Amino acid sequence: MKISLITPAPPRSRKGNRITAVRWSRHFRDLGHSVRIEEEYHGRECDLMVGLHAKRSARSIKRFREDHPDRPLIVALTGTDLYKDIRTNADAQLSIDLADRLIVLQSMGLRELPERLREKVHVIVQSVKVPAGVFRPRKSAFEVCVVGHLRPVKDPFRAAEAARLLNASSKIEVLQMGGALSREMADRARDEAATNPRYRWIGEVPRWKALRLLSRSRLHVLSSEMEGGANVLCEAIACAIPTIASRISGSIGLLGEDYPGYFEVKDTDGLASMLERAEKDADFYRELKKWNERLKSIVKPSHERKCWEALLSGLTA
Repeated sequence: MKISLITPAPPRSRKGNRITAVRWSRHFRDLGHSVRIEEEYHGRECDLMVGLHAKRSARSIKRFREDHPDRPLIVALTGTDLYKDIRTNADAQLSIDLADRLIVLQSMGLRELPERLREKVHVIVQSVKVPAGVFRPRKSAFEVCVVGHLRPVKDPFRAAEAARLLNASSKIEVLQMGGALSREMADRARDEAATNPRYRWIGEVPRWKALRLLSRSRLHVLSSEMEGGANVLCEAIACAIPTIASRISGSIGLLGEDYPGYFEVKDTDGLASMLERAEKDADFYRELKKWNERLKSIVKPSHERKCWEALLSGLTA
């Protein structure tokens, strides 16, 4: 088949939507299909379209359905789609109604959709190819990694704030990677680095480097207020780095209801306690590691590819 894959993230972008689109395109090609990634659908001939982001790809989704009412249309839902736009935005609502199949990136996403739509929903967890090599943690510090673009919905400085509350004896250091999406965020990161001896911000880095730095960390913090199924959480699972995560639906859908490493959203004290426990309590840290190990199979590329193979085969049949 000829597949048109629409993503709002431009070429060479390091945002999650582009990373996801590029990875999916590899799976499609491995399955024998041809694929073209575009920011917008302009009528190019194709047998099937995958629209990543119900709201931001809405114009492309609508045009494809008008041009090809009988051809398969798949819409993949992001965090802002699931937890915001499908409730209030007419374009996002139309996109999910027009789709033949809907993709969510973690199991809790199903609960956000109306009952009438759930029969066309497929859960496809994002996969990760781990970097080659052995990455040993720094001996001089208990390094905690935060990865992602700096924007308010990610609550990006929560780990830095929590680190300020730790006892003087703690060896925790926070390494933050990710570009600032506003001048205010960049200023905040530089100010934090200048005044917080436990915090370092290195800005945006290539994904291969981010994965290597994540792999040498002892712990990963995901403090987001909203996630559809964070790519970086899947990366941490694949790299065998345990996560301390805010208790949000998008993370629960990947880690499970009973995961022991949650803190409440925006709870700096709660995060500080979790960090201290992970550093000082060897049994707790091993529990996080074991939980992580049990999840590794769901983020294997072969698993994601099989999910896509089943979905595409069902549509074409």
